[in-house]
Amino acid sequence: MTFRATALVDSHCHVQNLPEGDRERALDAARERGVEGFLLPAIRLADAEGILAFCHAHEGVWCALGVHPHEAASWQPGDEKRLASLLSDPKAVAVGECGLDFYYDHAPRPVQHEVMRAQWTLALELGLPVVVHNRDSNDAMVEEAVRPEHEGLEGVFHSFAGGAAMARQLLAKDYYLGFTGMVTFPKADNVREVLPLVPHDRLLVETDTPYLAPVPYRGKRNEPAYVVEVAERVAKELELSFEELTRRTTENFFRLFPKAAA
Repeated sequence: MTFRATALVDSHCHVQNLPEGDRERALDAARERGVEGFLLPAIRLADAEGILAFCHAHEGVWCALGVHPHEAASWQPGDEKRLASLLSDPKAVAVGECGLDFYYDHAPRPVQHEVMRAQWTLALELGLPVVVHNRDSNDAMVEEAVRPEHEGLEGVFHSFAGGAAMARQLLAKDYYLGFTGMVTFPKADNVREVLPLVPHDRLLVETDTPYLAPVPYRGKRNEPAYVVEVAERVAKELELSFEELTRRTTENFFRLFPKAAA
């Protein structure tokens, strides 16, 4: 599809987690505000076929397929082969979301590492980027990102809140950083202070629907239309026009996820 220069992309939104009867409305509401692209990350392999079917039914909707750290204990022998097959679908443009979560620790940490590494290795083999989840695991995640066996891996650290030091280390490895409605939260100075450090060609905006709704919707269920508020605040912090921020983040999306542009 051909994107307008002024069209936004929500680079991380779990539209599949909205009530079934509300998904179409959420996409339509977003399009009415100029949001024309949507990336839906999977949480578990069991959801992959349903997400793919949804993506095929909608123009401008793509997915990342993989296993979230919360679900790492569900990883079984043979899942790498199964995931590789699923990722051959043209609507599957990335591996993920995968990573580490030491806040909830729903899976043992060694298992989280093992499953993440398996997915990163597969991404390298397939030439696909990764969509990375990181919570309360900054040091461990940076160690993974700089491992020699992960050299050349591309991807985005979504909903970035890791602080300036982590941002510099990841940007030195050419990772992208995705920013959510947290940039609008009054006390989220640690998120906003990172923005000036990010090269404009490594920046993405997202909602993480249905979580992290931006001000003035904070506390409500998030949806892709609200990526406009995220983009507006990022543009303000970077002293860019909304139009320029939109152009740059949309270009970045298609550079990182070239299958979406095919």
